[in-house]
Amino acid sequence: MKFRRSNNFIQADIDEFIKVSEKRMIAVMQQSIQDVVNEAQQPITKGGRMRVDTGFLRSSGQHSIGSIPTGPTKGENKLPNSYQYDSGPLITTLSKLKFGDVFFFGWTAGYAEVREVYDGFLGGALQNWARIVAFQTDSLRNRIKK
Repeated sequence: MKFRRSNNFIQADIDEFIKVSEKRMIAVMQQSIQDVVNEAQQPITKGGRMRVDTGFLRSSGQHSIGSIPTGPTKGENKLPNSYQYDSGPLITTLSKLKFGDVFFFGWTAGYAEVREVYDGFLGGALQNWARIVAFQTDSLRNRIKK
């Protein structure tokens, strides 16, 4: 970022610095949340903690800004891998997230709480929050330097 030298433009320089800094912090926040959700949703077969049989638990992952998300509590299809998780809507919602918003992510499957107790897919992902934020901060810093 370049600063103007004239005293007449000091406030404009400060405003621009704040604007750029806020955009960067929001980008780190959005990507960090996405990384935590992705880690929590990672199936055991791909190194995660979430058991996937029919895929209903994983696909019941819902998100919302400002209110607790809702959705179906039990699946109808019992065939293996009959439910798929799509992270596209999560990315769209995160793009609307700004400072002061409260972001919710959770699973609506009736057995999600029990599986979390035994498998710790959310707890394990949240334990990595500080590492994920640090990684995203470093990544942003490296992109800015280039």
